[in-house]
Amino acid sequence: MFAQIREDISSVFERDPAARSRLEVLTCYPGVHALLIHRIAHRVWGWRWYWFARFLAHLARIFTGIEIHPGARIGRRVFIDHGHGVVIGETAEVGDDCTIYQGVTLGGTSLYRGVKRHPTLEAGVVVGAGAKVLGGFTVGAGAKIGSNAVVIKPVPAGATAVGNPAHVLEPRDEREDRAEQDFSAYGVTRNMDDPVAKALHALLDHIESQDKRIDELVGRLRAAGLCESAAAKGEPLDRDYLNRIVD
Repeated sequence: MFAQIREDISSVFERDPAARSRLEVLTCYPGVHALLIHRIAHRVWGWRWYWFARFLAHLARIFTGIEIHPGARIGRRVFIDHGHGVVIGETAEVGDDCTIYQGVTLGGTSLYRGVKRHPTLEAGVVVGAGAKVLGGFTVGAGAKIGSNAVVIKPVPAGATAVGNPAHVLEPRDEREDRAEQDFSAYGVTRNMDDPVAKALHALLDHIESQDKRIDELVGRLRAAGLCESAAAKGEPLDRDYLNRIVD
């Protein structure tokens, strides 16, 4: 237990530049307090003292604003930063070295008991503020969940997921992506392209190209005397404006 507390404190220093002293972390960080009480409650839950375990979890929620079901499995060196509003369900599993920010929900979408209703976070996952991870699937090791994302399907290891519903981003430069895989605060990673935005940009480019080809075709028909006048043309496509909206 004491070894885990020392690991928890050290993990705070590694991931929070605002931490100044071990005393400050031990006395002023609700995430550390919530994990400490959860470990006791989880052990009691294993003894099948269900009411007492839930009562301990209830006290932790009152004092820290973090609700962790005593049945949830939490790994080592997990860091819950700020933490208010975090909810971790009964069958959730959080791997070693994960980071969870305020307002995160690891929730279930099934009402059936005895099944895996909540997500599994493998080692090193970062879940940004306000994100919701809903369902009994797995988020792969080292993955990042952006703030306010709603994840309803598995996320591959090392990937970044954003949006509602969440979709996986693609790195512009794999070398830069690898350099940031150690840790990204709030699940934010630089130089990433949203696949939906990329698809819309590609469609805009295709439309512009087709407009030019149609104009060229009409011009040639006119020159050949096969077309007296061009069909009425609508407003020109403002590609720059649309690209700015998509971005």
